[in-house]
Amino acid sequence: MRARPSRAVCVLVTTVILTGLLVPGAAAQPVGEEPVPGPEAVAPAVVELADIPAEPPAQPARPAGGELFGADCDTVIHGSQVSAYCHNAYPETDLVRLHVECDRWWDVDGDGVAVAVGPAGRTELVGRCWKEVRSAWVSHRRP
Repeated sequence: MRARPSRAVCVLVTTVILTGLLVPGAAAQPVGEEPVPGPEAVAPAVVELADIPAEPPAQPARPAGGELFGADCDTVIHGSQVSAYCHNAYPETDLVRLHVECDRWWDVDGDGVAVAVGPAGRTELVGRCWKEVRSAWVSHRRP
């Protein structure tokens, strides 16, 4: 499988490009009028693409002490098959659900059923596409 940029990076780059195209038009003044001082009169900011991270962090930071929640899930993609192995190390039940996004436009994306993973519990979630898998992730919810 070839590497693809994440959606967050694509959205960020598109936003930066569109902002760069729109700011000069917003700063333009009609002929014969005094320039208006303000943020629109300032030259557009330059953003270095090297400063934008290629991928977001793998896992968000865990909440503070009393808010620990959520099973730890590892997702594995083999061709058109997806497996997610989840282990809940916390004292509260977590409802986990596997989401699979297929690469082909005609291939139906899949959202699995929510499975309850109790304290110290483990589960395996499976999903598939007819052809290639574009991405797969697990969502968490309190019961």
